[in-house]
Amino acid sequence: MKKIITAALAATLCLTALAGCGGSKDNAAGEVNVYNWGEYIDMDIIADFEAETGIKVNYTTFETNEQLYAVLKDGGSTYDVIIPSDYMASRLIEEDMLETINYDNLSNYDLIDDQYKNLDYDPQGAYTVPYMSGTVGIIYDTTVVTEEVTSWSVLFDAQYSGQILMFDNSRDAMGIALMYLGYDLNTTEEAELQAAYDLLAAQRPILQAYVMDQIFDKLESGEAAIGPYYAGDYLTMRENNENLAFVVPDEGSNWFVDCMCIPKGSANKENAEAFIDYMCGTDASLANAEAIGYTSPNKEVADLLELDDAAREIMYPSDAVLANCEIYKNLPTATLDLYNDLWTKLKA
Repeated sequence: MKKIITAALAATLCLTALAGCGGSKDNAAGEVNVYNWGEYIDMDIIADFEAETGIKVNYTTFETNEQLYAVLKDGGSTYDVIIPSDYMASRLIEEDMLETINYDNLSNYDLIDDQYKNLDYDPQGAYTVPYMSGTVGIIYDTTVVTEEVTSWSVLFDAQYSGQILMFDNSRDAMGIALMYLGYDLNTTEEAELQAAYDLLAAQRPILQAYVMDQIFDKLESGEAAIGPYYAGDYLTMRENNENLAFVVPDEGSNWFVDCMCIPKGSANKENAEAFIDYMCGTDASLANAEAIGYTSPNKEVADLLELDDAAREIMYPSDAVLANCEIYKNLPTATLDLYNDLWTKLKA
């Protein structure tokens, strides 16, 4: 695995100068505007796609699903491919913010494992194509945290004050608090959500920072010692700090599927479908999984990856681990408003 690009650079990157950029075809095939998470693609794949198709890729990144949603609500139809998580894809479908995909244009779609198709967020399989999946867990520095970590409780332990990081997005942070308290990850009960907020408010004084991709530098350098994040990113971090470990806590966690979608109003829908199809191919899927450490839905990739036992266990968690995980669901408007209110209050 390798760390592809810093979030600060990726957030403003426009790949118009990459070698291959379809220059030999004078960009006759047009362009495609892709909006993805930071640290979440092998950039060489984009150059290969441009060289093969002549389609220029304009690539930018976001840090949270909520940021993606806000951008789309504020005129984000300039994007042609977006990669939200499951629950956000469901919300975008419900709010009529996505185009239907012509799967006849996806020659590689048959390579996607059936377990990733027609999931609850897109039960008819009309709007999404799986991109990557993974789990959320705790990443910690074993030279600082010498005890065995099995619970979310370590994130709320005052003995590690100033060394703890926390997600800088409401759904993941509240989700961790809910799981630690024994509540359902998708609860709509106001009292349970208030209890989760109270736990996060009590945690705030012992935190070093709320982070998203900033967690890479902080944990790799030893500036911080503990933080929750995504399994694939741990595999990237451990290459730069061999003292880091990863665990899915006993209370359970989130299993997520991120998916490729086309926003309503895309000006380059056919190019978007060409990009999505390319990403589903075995060569691209394998390169992407090797680079970013997430689980590819392409059913041929698992046997092609060269992984040590620890990495394979993380990329392909056991049935027991997955049985203890939940997938986020889109929540009612009133609950989403409560999330926003509580999060704004927490960060004030």
